Amino acid sequence: MSAALVLSGLAKSFDRPVVKGVDLTIGAGEFYALLGPNGAGKTTILRMVAGLLKPDAGSISIFGVDALADPVAAKRLMAWVSDEPMVYDRLTPLEYLEFVAGLWQVEPEQARQSAQELIDWLGLAPHANELCGGFSKGMLQKVALAGALVHDPRLIILDEPLTGLDAGSARQVKDVLRQRTAAGVTVIMTTHILEVAERMAERIGVIAEGRLIAEGSLGQLRARIGRETTLEEIFLTLVAEGHDAA
Repeated sequence: MSAALVLSGLAKSFDRPVVKGVDLTIGAGEFYALLGPNGAGKTTILRMVAGLLKPDAGSISIFGVDALADPVAAKRLMAWVSDEPMVYDRLTPLEYLEFVAGLWQVEPEQARQSAQELIDWLGLAPHANELCGGFSKGMLQKVALAGALVHDPRLIILDEPLTGLDAGSARQVKDVLRQRTAAGVTVIMTTHILEVAERMAERIGVIAEGRLIAEGSLGQLRARIGRETTLEEIFLTLVAEGHDAA
């Protein structure tokens, strides 16, 4: 399996070290969940991958592109969706998606087709021509996800993508992500909803105190702690070990 994302020695400090020499490789077409308590460094790692923060040390490779040396080329290959959707209030979902596609220089006809497919997949069709300013946070999250996918990225980075979504909307988002990974797209996601990670992720990484303390399939993580149990118990056990080691 070729690598979609390779992090080597990634480090970042603010008033204190937040990310401490993280090494991570994620394969093309893989669904990878990055878990950790608040303040562990998950979002900082993803923001560095997305080009929103510059690391203090280390390297980032996205499908072989050096993201620090050629950030524009790297960004063309990926999409970033934060837990706080940022969508233009005075545009409709269709207008917003066509606008974003234009920024990525997607051909107009392809942009319209992609926008319509995404709107249908995410259940936005009844609201396609309404202004986004009147939408709930859950609706805005779906529009933001559609905007991230409209240029057909090969790597999707999601920071708590199910925040604020009701059960029906969350299912639509999960279905879209499954379709994308089935088509060979790589997904890396943070979530505090461990059931989602347990059901969707092929591999799971656990971050504590700015370090990647464990990773593997659910079966491999169970083997590491030596018992058949839930991801929640595995997570709490590993994080406690990480704190003790720190």
